[in-house]
Amino acid sequence: MTREEMSRLKRHVMSWGTGRPGPLGGGLPARGAATVVLEDAAHLGAVLDGGLAGPGGVVLVPGGEEATRDAEVPGGPDGTDGPVRIAGYTGSLSEPGGDMSLADTFYLQTQDYATSAYMSVIGATLIRITEEADFEAFLADADDARATGEFASFVTDPAVQLADVTALGAGRHGDGPALRLHVDAEGAVSTAPGGTRLGVPGDGLDALDAAWEQANAEAAHPCAVALGGIVPGAVRDAALDERPWAARYLVALDAVRELRARGASGVRASGFGGRALPALGDADDARECADPTVPLVLWADGGAPAPGAAGGSGETGYVHCPRTGRTLRVSPAGAQLAEAVVVHGSAEAAAGALGAGWQERLIAVEKQFAEAGMPLGGDGPAGVGA
Repeated sequence: MTREEMSRLKRHVMSWGTGRPGPLGGGLPARGAATVVLEDAAHLGAVLDGGLAGPGGVVLVPGGEEATRDAEVPGGPDGTDGPVRIAGYTGSLSEPGGDMSLADTFYLQTQDYATSAYMSVIGATLIRITEEADFEAFLADADDARATGEFASFVTDPAVQLADVTALGAGRHGDGPALRLHVDAEGAVSTAPGGTRLGVPGDGLDALDAAWEQANAEAAHPCAVALGGIVPGAVRDAALDERPWAARYLVALDAVRELRARGASGVRASGFGGRALPALGDADDARECADPTVPLVLWADGGAPAPGAAGGSGETGYVHCPRTGRTLRVSPAGAQLAEAVVVHGSAEAAAGALGAGWQERLIAVEKQFAEAGMPLGGDGPAGVGA
């Protein structure tokens, strides 16, 4: 297997695990799901015959590298047959504590959320909600981060990804049967190992998608499917109702994880335990909750300076754009100004709240970020969702 092919398979695995299309870096196949994971290779024929995998897609099946091959299936963009990649794996992509291997080259460990705090991360790890106790632990960590600004270290480890984030408050962001499917050992199909049963392979993708849409139409918060077999819908909806900032928390986890990968320490995020600019402490965060894709301000290594201060040499500010995944490094003072614009929605509104003496600097920073393709108002080009 070439390096390029392995890289592609890794992106499909992470997209499937998280429920995000971002790792794929492009559009979905014209027919079938982008990624299908089978717990039993005996269901492969039904998956292909049922049109659940199309040209350009990937089907992961137990069996190791010897099971890896291409299969010609109908449904290419020009109406012709095309190849779907059948990739053999060993281990498990669903069992807590299990390891999955592709060609003895890429290894992914799966851990349940509640015990992950006590485990050492030794490589790529997918942390799952596997029972209601995991969901409760996730909520407790989120509440703690919101109140204190301290994020659980294991979930912001650069080697870790949180599974099924669309069910944890991130919203749809491209999730659904066209993105990912899981077929358990008995042949039941969902989007995730702990998901609501949508049907069987022979039902076809259209029927599975209709069942997914129906489940979400009946819920207060998407995605209602990915954890539907684990967490009662009423429990999940109530928890997210109480935490309108849940999507923003998931954005913060991504951003802190990225900065830790760059070597930053002591990372704090705006709206979690405080603000970079103390004068914003009492500001309403309704705008950030309503649109969690607006840029997020963070700071590290000594925290944010006092208002108007230049900041020490060990202090660094950052602005993260959830829409595109970009993170820009800025001065501490620049982080404070950017934060004011994000919180209030515009330089003009921020100046109205903070005072006329701030207006010139706020307008300048708003312009700078707009020119950099990261408008602080959040109306930038559509990109990868949180």
